[in-house]
Amino acid sequence: MRQSFAETKRPGAITMQAAKEQAADSHTAKGMTGCAPPDLPPAQIGRSGHDILTSMTLPLMGGSWQRDRIVLGDAMPPVMAAGIARSGRVAIALDHARTQPALALTGEGQVALSYDPAALGEARAALIAASAQGGWPVAGDPQTMALLTLAERIAASDIPVLLEGPTGTGKEVLARFVHRLSARAAGPFVAVNCAAMPEAMLEALLFGHKKGAFTGAAEAGEGLFRAADRGTLLLDEIGELPLALQSKMLRALQEGEILPLGATKPVKVDVRVVAATNRHLAAEVEAGRFREDLLYRLNVFPLALPALRDRPGDIAPLAFAMLLRHVPTGAGPGWLSSDALAALEMHAWPGNVRELENVIRRAILLAGGAAMLTAAHIVFDTAVRAAASPAPLAADAPPARAAAPRSLSDVAFASEAQAILETLTRHGGNRLATARSLGISERTLRYRLASMRGAGMLAAGGAA
Repeated sequence: MRQSFAETKRPGAITMQAAKEQAADSHTAKGMTGCAPPDLPPAQIGRSGHDILTSMTLPLMGGSWQRDRIVLGDAMPPVMAAGIARSGRVAIALDHARTQPALALTGEGQVALSYDPAALGEARAALIAASAQGGWPVAGDPQTMALLTLAERIAASDIPVLLEGPTGTGKEVLARFVHRLSARAAGPFVAVNCAAMPEAMLEALLFGHKKGAFTGAAEAGEGLFRAADRGTLLLDEIGELPLALQSKMLRALQEGEILPLGATKPVKVDVRVVAATNRHLAAEVEAGRFREDLLYRLNVFPLALPALRDRPGDIAPLAFAMLLRHVPTGAGPGWLSSDALAALEMHAWPGNVRELENVIRRAILLAGGAAMLTAAHIVFDTAVRAAASPAPLAADAPPARAAAPRSLSDVAFASEAQAILETLTRHGGNRLATARSLGISERTLRYRLASMRGAGMLAAGGAA
């Protein structure tokens, strides 16, 4: 089924259609937007079977397609459209000239217009998730989007890249992003976790070996460097690489050649190396566990991926992307409610993106046949704090003394609560000003204040 919205009361047009019809309808798209989609198979534009709707919003002329996305020109007004459909629900969001209406298609041909910022946020997150299908990074936070812009710039070169960040933040996804945008995209992408292999096997795995080079080597092995020839090799957890192998790694990077076990002549390789670590490698150098010259060779262009709690704008889009990934075709929940998203945004995420995926998969199981995930389905690895209904503002009420934090999640929660209270006091109890200052929505602030009260950090009827 195709839904088309060709007339709006603002400049521009929206075209929405089921993913399976997107590529076939390029003529209509060109007539409405001034640019036609590329000749791509539907799977590259949307995920048919999940009833995802893709959307386009453009001024009547201009714009260009890049891969499966429309890129607006710099001179065009800010416009955004979003759409996902499942079980009859479609949400569309527009952001035009700082006006943020949200449209919800409630039935066949029935369009309801509202100015609910929460609905706009949900639809925007859903669009980001839908457009990131096929392994593209999911990014809604300004920090992450700036990081991807930087990664896109360096992808065109062949310099080594060092990805730094806590475990579970998506470093391999970022490495694949660099590879897919590089001149080596047609070549192989090979990933190895240096911490997952026994030291005795790692050298042969990386550099290869000749037949009979060691006991059990009945056949020669090419090694991962040669497997990644003309492509990209991701060395994950590079900080775990044994010192004895670091000199061979340095030569491979400097000279572009490796010496397989048992060989007498080096072998040339053409590989771009992307290294990733959750350690502070400069400290490892100081401790004598990592070679300084190897660090300099790897650290030509470092990219730091923050913990998930430090990029809250990614949480909702990631949650929608995981929902699309894990819900069976045509069954299960197809949306995340406002209270579910608020609960996710309040959590400290010590396990980062991996923990978020666990929570979403758990929620899908708990939801059963429900059409939507709600806060009742969100269960964290640690106990979830109950959120009471917000009480009237009383900015001068003193906060109650909180219990001492007992976990990393509690420490982050207490630190965040202190920042919220200080900002709230600075703005005289004004929630809207406080939310803007903190860079969060008023809805999120309301839930966080309620959660703080439930945890005993605010007196009853106090500053929330």
